Amino acid sequence: MTAFLQTAIQGAVLLVKLNRPDKRNALNDELILGIEALFSAIPDGIRCVVLRGEGQHFSAGLDLSALTERNAVQGLHHSRMWHRALDRVQFGTVPVIAVLHGACVGGGLELAAACHIRVAEKSTFYALPEGQRGIFVGGGASVRVPKLIGLARMTDMMLTGRVYTADEGERIGLAQYLVENGEGLPQALALAQTVAGNTDMTNYALMHILPRIAESPQEQGLLMESLTAAIAQDAPEAKARLQDFLAGRAKKVGE
Repeated sequence: MTAFLQTAIQGAVLLVKLNRPDKRNALNDELILGIEALFSAIPDGIRCVVLRGEGQHFSAGLDLSALTERNAVQGLHHSRMWHRALDRVQFGTVPVIAVLHGACVGGGLELAAACHIRVAEKSTFYALPEGQRGIFVGGGASVRVPKLIGLARMTDMMLTGRVYTADEGERIGLAQYLVENGEGLPQALALAQTVAGNTDMTNYALMHILPRIAESPQEQGLLMESLTAAIAQDAPEAKARLQDFLAGRAKKVGE
């Protein structure tokens, strides 16, 4: 762990805060390795994580002041270290909800894209300025961001330095929720309580199986769906929840 990350537990929810406000929560190696360590050892009893940034920004991206000159092989290993760390966020043990505000730029957007739900406050803005700086994304943006907004939009962001506002970002898929400034954490905590109430199989399937189904050819994807549905509905908790619904003891959709 690192002093650049702060944690607190609220019931079944782990709150994680990026803590480099003087650097706009720019991401350096210490912080990325801290994220890897934290998400590799989520405490028992935690069923959802809420990730946010201290200060005025979620994260302004890679800490360019910490860059050192690397040859191609060293650069490759550095990029793969980011991949390994952010994979622990996306494919860890519990769903992760990001609260976005201010800058969500470069590596900050890569981190946000690895989360499962993104709640953006009105102050949020998004950019991938690497193209303007003569470099290329290395923390997973080329894989994750096009899946959120499409290849053409990401290409435009990098070719032109385009900045998306919070409203535009929610419209194109960078965030699923858009709230007023200061309301991101309460919204995320409310969502986290819902997520924490799901069965283990439901959350596992949505984190680990659904992404693979979406990338599979139709025949293989449908087979994985059938297998997952059969396993999920056979769980005792799923059977009990279905009986509660049939007996009128569970809320109906829209209630």
